[in-house]
Amino acid sequence: MLGKDERYDVLINGLGPVGAALACLLGQQGLKVCAIDKATKIFEAPRAIALDNEALRILQMAGLAEGSFETIAIPEVNMHSPLLGRYNRIAVSGAMDGHPRLVTFFQPELEMRLRAQIARLLNVQVRLGCELVSFAQESEGIRAQIRNAEGDSEEMTARYLVGADGAGSTIRRLLGLDFKGETYVEDWLVVDVKNAPKPIDHIEFICDPGRPAPHMPAPGGRQRWEFKLQPGESREQMEKPEVIRDLLKPWDPDGKSEIERVAVYRFHARVADTFSKGRVFLVGDAAHITPPFVGQGLVAGLRDAANLSWKLVAVCKGWSHPALLQTYDPERRPHAQAMIDVAKLMGKLVMPRNKALAWFAHGLVLLMRQIPRLRRYLETAEIKPPHVFLRGALVPGRASGTLVRGGLFPQGWIRFEKSSAPAQLSDSALRGQLTLVGFGIDPRACLPLDCIERWLAHGGQLLTIHPRGRFEVGAYEDASGDWVGTKVPLNHLVTVRPDCAVICDAPATQGRQLVEQSLTALHAA
Repeated sequence: MLGKDERYDVLINGLGPVGAALACLLGQQGLKVCAIDKATKIFEAPRAIALDNEALRILQMAGLAEGSFETIAIPEVNMHSPLLGRYNRIAVSGAMDGHPRLVTFFQPELEMRLRAQIARLLNVQVRLGCELVSFAQESEGIRAQIRNAEGDSEEMTARYLVGADGAGSTIRRLLGLDFKGETYVEDWLVVDVKNAPKPIDHIEFICDPGRPAPHMPAPGGRQRWEFKLQPGESREQMEKPEVIRDLLKPWDPDGKSEIERVAVYRFHARVADTFSKGRVFLVGDAAHITPPFVGQGLVAGLRDAANLSWKLVAVCKGWSHPALLQTYDPERRPHAQAMIDVAKLMGKLVMPRNKALAWFAHGLVLLMRQIPRLRRYLETAEIKPPHVFLRGALVPGRASGTLVRGGLFPQGWIRFEKSSAPAQLSDSALRGQLTLVGFGIDPRACLPLDCIERWLAHGGQLLTIHPRGRFEVGAYEDASGDWVGTKVPLNHLVTVRPDCAVICDAPATQGRQLVEQSLTALHAA
């Protein structure tokens, strides 16, 4: 355990799921981290409820293997209109990059698993009951004033400071940043129950202008409903047990379910002016708040953690110039804003203001579904903005095969050295490091020695993946057989960032140029 007076690489203010994931990602790479939080324990009631395959992949990077916390895979999302019936269906069954495309989960359990992972990292200190009061940016780092659990003031120093302190972020306020956007004027009643008599295996949106109501299952025999409050309905009135039982009657006519949590809140759609200022960074709800209609609130925060963590590691270890950190905001803010825009659009479908708008909006979707291309667009969730960087720490240009520069490197199943070895997801071989992958060719065989040495000196590693059935010492086999030569050409090299984004790719004959361009994109020191 690190001492209180020790200088840290990174100080994290806030230990919710995003702050905890960030602490894991930084700590696994050897940085000295301190994470503080005003709360002394995990909030026990469920809050966030949905994760997609990309979020599960980030949690995999943070050390949470599949099954570390309970999830329910969601096969479809149905949208119902009281006027037109089911007017849209979004298929989310199956897997992508080794994980289910959409799951629900129990947030307290996820936070508990993340904190258990942190406890294994001796270079990460957690201090609960501590509140950040102020900070000053200096030439070599951050000097922060903390009010500790005993109520005493103390000073902490770190090279960088990260605000993972939620929508009411102290750090965002101290930075003087605007939190632009809007707050929906409507209040919503959220009801979490256990042991409801009618189990549900999918997500449904009851898009009734009179009372919109999303409904979904969650682990542990739980279900969640969100009911929009009507004008004149107060928090106090709607939180009464008899009112809640009346709302649940269509699903629980006998009132046998156990009500676990009731809360009234308002949705927000806001984005900070910038996600970074000097040596200070914002992640999660401190940087952006997404309406819940596409289940991307926590997912967006986990994307922030994955994007920022490896850049802090590269700079703190001297592999990259601090200019690399300036790519965090232009990479993350546009996608966060795009996701908010989609959530707002979905909100208009879920909660039309009157019957006329419901007829128009829901009827339009029904008409669009008659056109095959548009039907596919609606059913396969293509409306969700792809997480692809157009600028930042990448080499612009068109990639080969199914690769996309600035997009995620596909995760596949691989075996090491021999056919009897168990198959594993390929991110376990990437190990959260900068990686040069050779498909069907060993990078060492096609790169000059000085090029290899320079790559390794900047924290990089070399990896070889051969086609299915070809085994070599020190190399992996494409266990699924649909990767090498299909998604990526044979004798091809790909550089991959620690957050699994593709930097660049090229034929093996252009290996030196590939390495030089990639290191330049990473602001190599």
